[in-house]
Amino acid sequence: MAEVKALQEIQTNLKEDAVIESIAVLPVRNLVVYPHMAAALVADRPGSVKALDEALQQDKMVLILAQRDPETDRPTPDDLYKFGTLVRIYKTMKLPEDSLHAVVHGVSRARVLEVIETEPVMRARVELQAERKNESMEGKALAHNLAEQFQRLIELVPTMSEELRIPLLNLEDQPSKMADFIAFNLKISLEDQQAMLELSDVKDRLKALTFLIAHEIEVAETGSRIQSQVEDKMGKAQREYYLREQMKAIRRELGEDGEGQGEDLSDLREKIDEAGLPDLARVEAERELQRLERIPSISPEYSTLRTYLEWLSELPWSVSSEDQLGIERAREILDEDHYGLEKIKDRILEHLAVRSLKPDLKGSILCFVGPPGVGKTSLGKSIARALGRRFVRISLGGVHDEAEIRGHRRTYIGALPGRIIQSIRKAGTNNPVFMLDEIDKLGRDFRGDPSSALLEVLDPEQNDTFTDHYIDLPFDLSNVMFVTTANMLAGIPEPLRDRMEVIELSGYTEEEKIEIARRYLVPRELETHGLSTEDVVFDDRAIGRIIADYTREAGLRNLERKIRTVARKSARSVAEGKTPPFPVSEDDLHRYLGPPEYFSETAERTGEPGVAIGLAWTPAGGEIMFVEASKMSGGKGLTLTGQLGDVMKESARAALTYVRSHAADWQIDPAFFGAHDIHIHLPVGAIPKDGPSAGVALVTVLTSLFTGRPVRNDLAMTGEVTLRGKVMPVGGIKEKVLGAMRAGITTIILPRRNEKDLDDVPAAVKEKLGFCLVDHIDQVLELALMDKPVESEPVNDEPIDDEPVDAPENVEAWAESLEGGVAVAPRDANLN
Repeated sequence: MAEVKALQEIQTNLKEDAVIESIAVLPVRNLVVYPHMAAALVADRPGSVKALDEALQQDKMVLILAQRDPETDRPTPDDLYKFGTLVRIYKTMKLPEDSLHAVVHGVSRARVLEVIETEPVMRARVELQAERKNESMEGKALAHNLAEQFQRLIELVPTMSEELRIPLLNLEDQPSKMADFIAFNLKISLEDQQAMLELSDVKDRLKALTFLIAHEIEVAETGSRIQSQVEDKMGKAQREYYLREQMKAIRRELGEDGEGQGEDLSDLREKIDEAGLPDLARVEAERELQRLERIPSISPEYSTLRTYLEWLSELPWSVSSEDQLGIERAREILDEDHYGLEKIKDRILEHLAVRSLKPDLKGSILCFVGPPGVGKTSLGKSIARALGRRFVRISLGGVHDEAEIRGHRRTYIGALPGRIIQSIRKAGTNNPVFMLDEIDKLGRDFRGDPSSALLEVLDPEQNDTFTDHYIDLPFDLSNVMFVTTANMLAGIPEPLRDRMEVIELSGYTEEEKIEIARRYLVPRELETHGLSTEDVVFDDRAIGRIIADYTREAGLRNLERKIRTVARKSARSVAEGKTPPFPVSEDDLHRYLGPPEYFSETAERTGEPGVAIGLAWTPAGGEIMFVEASKMSGGKGLTLTGQLGDVMKESARAALTYVRSHAADWQIDPAFFGAHDIHIHLPVGAIPKDGPSAGVALVTVLTSLFTGRPVRNDLAMTGEVTLRGKVMPVGGIKEKVLGAMRAGITTIILPRRNEKDLDDVPAAVKEKLGFCLVDHIDQVLELALMDKPVESEPVNDEPIDDEPVDAPENVEAWAESLEGGVAVAPRDANLN
């Protein structure tokens, strides 16, 4: 009883802090009770029920402490806050499952000094916190402002009851009670509620609550503003819906609304919503869709506008395929599809490696240049398969109209996007492997220049905003991997060529062709004709004979045709009742393919003075080129035939000038040139020829003609010659070397500065050929001219000495050592 009297005294006078030696503690979840505030709670834990029962049996006083973690089922003293509220129990009610409902009223703030007991009921020694009143003008102003702010919050928050205004008016002259009332009814976090409870100074409590309410008012105003905007939009949308329905009804009455038009437009709108259009494209699509809804379906503009919107909805604006960046897998695919071509395979694998390190790498632009039939187009398909991307191809051969690339304006009847956008839609992704085939065959006329339109397409720095005339919106092409093909670089405009990484495919060696035929061509053609490799058995030597005697090309198309011919005749034999297998050996080729189509002309067309073999580059690969010269009495000078270009004509004149200026070195009578005409001819005359690389052959053939010494028939040469006899480098070395090997040449003379180009020549080719690297034309003549001249009329009145010009021994040894290797002429050799 003494303790109860002490508590009553404390309730009436809290100016000085008092200590309660022992009182039961009731832990609660998610609840902070303030002094003078009533609260309802449910005790469902055994310890809590016992604490209430004990309090009811004694003085009905209990200390309420909030749990730090509401999930804790059996809290310890460390799980509870140290500040709580001393409450009086007013009413209790038994609930099922031994739980207890209680209504309590806060009496005073209390601070736990010590927990003296935890079982069966937690008890603590506590210190009551007296109210520290503040009756200053600032305190009154804070209380008045807080009351107004709270009323403003009640207006903004619909869930707060208007009845809270009444007690607020009665408590405005009691700042402490008003602060506790507001804190108790404010929807703030448990931590903020606990902080308000621990502030015993009324002024501090008012300031903290002012800050919290200001924040809640700002949140409520923002939410109210958003809600208002949403309602406005919903109201506008609902109004538009009603008007649109009325418009449809009016059109139906006028007979202007086609059956199913509304459903079609709804489907179109859904497609546009699902297309993932960028912001600019979405705004344009929405604007055009609204126009479409206002246009009668019988109007010609209706179908035009609808087609445009369908294009917008079907383009893969945000659809990308995931790259497969496994290097080993890509290597296996490339090796499976193509034999050889190691340089190109390495470039593709390098691209994959870089992309695996930098996924946002922009699409690269490769240009495969090489003769027909070497696999340029099929390489693009292999790249797509290795990357796991879609493959699309367009042929640019013969394209003259710029609109083929950029499309037509929508104002034209029958307008469509260009081939770029059409192919992107066909691919269904915005990052396919895109092949532009035969880019060197582009044309230009009054309709525009397609190559200029491609400048934006093939520039990674610009094509992220490629604009087709029909779509008239920027489309991102930066993720596309462009691959272009060409037979020769000369047909590609320089600005366009500068945007591409050029990779040259020079053609295949005989060994590579045999392997490709055995692995790919023969099985594929036999399967196409309903046969198997067990039905028709090709011998490797037979394939080699087909390559040598029936095809002479850098690529594989003629070889494929010949194999197809064999397969076709074999299929006929099966149809006639003959039993496979059918072996195909060298002796069987005449029966399948007829007589050989190509013969070695080197032995027949050389061996006499005035004939030499040069090397030429053509779009179809390297070729040997016979250079013939003849002399006759007269004084008309030099005649050139064979459809020679200006550069080659100049080379011929320079060659003659050099030979005339060094006539004494080769025991040629200077008077000979004034009494004879000279005719130089390059078969085949129907094919145009140009370029400076025939210079060494021209000097050699003229020297051979004037000295009567034949040129070796197993030797070919290339290089430009200056008036001082210097041999200058030329291009197309790999193609020329492969062409020479196909023609049966064994030794090739090259400019010394072209030695670096031999790195690109396959090792198997270098093992079969000998290469002579020279600096001066005199070195060429010593190698090319045979020692003994042919019996013929002397070139002047006095006979020419049959003995060859003396040469240093080191040059002779150098020339004789050429058997499948590279020999370099001594720089200090004096061959004059």
